[in-house]
Amino acid sequence: MAQSEAKLRLFVDAPLSLGADILLNDAQAHYVVHVMRLGAGDSLLLFNGNDGEWQGRVAALTKRRVNVSCERRTAPQSDVPDLWLAFAPIKKTPADYVAQKATELGARVLQPVLTERTNARRVNSARLKANAIEAAEQSGRVSVPEVRELITLDALLAAWPKERRLIFCDEAGDAEPIAAALAKTRGNSDAWAILTGPEGGFTPDERSLIRKQSFVLPVTLGPRIMRADTAALAALTVWQAALGDWRGL
Repeated sequence: MAQSEAKLRLFVDAPLSLGADILLNDAQAHYVVHVMRLGAGDSLLLFNGNDGEWQGRVAALTKRRVNVSCERRTAPQSDVPDLWLAFAPIKKTPADYVAQKATELGARVLQPVLTERTNARRVNSARLKANAIEAAEQSGRVSVPEVRELITLDALLAAWPKERRLIFCDEAGDAEPIAAALAKTRGNSDAWAILTGPEGGFTPDERSLIRKQSFVLPVTLGPRIMRADTAALAALTVWQAALGDWRGL
C-alpha cells in the first residue's frame, strides 16, 4: 500500500471501513482543530484495535465537532506477542511512564498488583488507559493494551492461568539471569507474563509464595539495583529480544 501523508494518528472507539463516517470525541476534535490546525480535506490515520489502520480525511469540522471519512486501509489488524506485565503500582508519574513505555514495548495486558509494600494503594485505571492509548497512537501499534483493575498478589496467583509462564523478577534471592533463563525456555510456551515489585521489593513471605507456583520462572535483572519502573521496562526489553517480535529485526 502507498505510504500515507498523514501526520496525525488517533485511536477511535468506532468500526472502521471504507466510507465510514467517524465522529471524533470532544478532546480529539479540540486537538485536531486547535493544536494540529487541520482543516477540511486534511488527512489523518485512525485505528480501533479491531479493523487495522485506516487513512481518513476531515470531511466536516467546526470548533467542537470533527467528522472523518475513511478512505483506505493502510495496515491490516495485527497483535503484539502474548506478553502481560504485572506490576506493583508506584507514584503517579512513574505509573504513567510504565503504561506508556510498556505499550511501546509491546505488552498486551497491563495488570496492577497490590503487594504489602506497594506505596500507591489506588490506581486510576482510566488514566493508565489514556496513557496507553496515547503511546499506541505514537508508536504505530494497531492495538491498545488491556488495562486491568488492581488486584492483590494472593488473588492474582490464585486465579493465574497455569499455561501462562510468569517471569518473576526476584532481586532478593538466587536466580538465573533473565536472558539465560529465557534462552532455555524457547519454544516451551507462547503465553508469558512478567511480574515486578514495588520500590521496597517483595516481602520474604511474598517471595516464598510466588516461588512455590509451578508456572513461575525466577530471574535476576543483573548486579545493579533498579527502580521499579526501570525493572519492568528492562524485563520487557529482554523478553522481546529473546522471545518476542524483535527477533526478526
